[in-house]
Amino acid sequence: MKVMAFIILLANHIGAAHANTIDNLVSKPMQVGETSRMTYLFWDVYDATLFAPNGNYSADSPFVLKLTYLRDLAGDDIAQRSIEEMRKQGFTDEKKLALWLTNMKRIFPNVNEGTQLLGVRNKAGGSVFYSDNKLLGEITDPGFTKHFFDIWLSEKTSEPEMRKELLAIEDKS
Repeated sequence: MKVMAFIILLANHIGAAHANTIDNLVSKPMQVGETSRMTYLFWDVYDATLFAPNGNYSADSPFVLKLTYLRDLAGDDIAQRSIEEMRKQGFTDEKKLALWLTNMKRIFPNVNEGTQLLGVRNKAGGSVFYSDNKLLGEITDPGFTKHFFDIWLSEKTSEPEMRKELLAIEDKS
């Protein structure tokens, strides 16, 4: 019984520590829409959740995108997939894409099931990345920030249903 109580206490502490990180990254963070699951073919890849001040998302203001991975992936593969998604949206500056790929490969860790990564759009328009309350790295280029988060949040996203869930967009019928 004591072991079970300890496990519950530890789980609550870990959840609270993670919430405190989001609280420290965005003023008055609230979840914007729903948590959305990314599935590729028949594999669940990650759950995504968007937080913004008072739950009001703006691409030009600070926000946090939390990805909770549901499978093991190499950081280099995550970086490469991010570049592919930026290209799908029409970004074609290959010099910038190469620089951004190098930076993401330096920052993004290998992930395991349960790993949580936080991507933050900060006040200056840069991107800051965290895992397990640990700073992973930063890319200060606002162009990167726009194109990186557009992977999930732009009208040109390859996952429009995920975007609708993250941003609480209702279909107009």
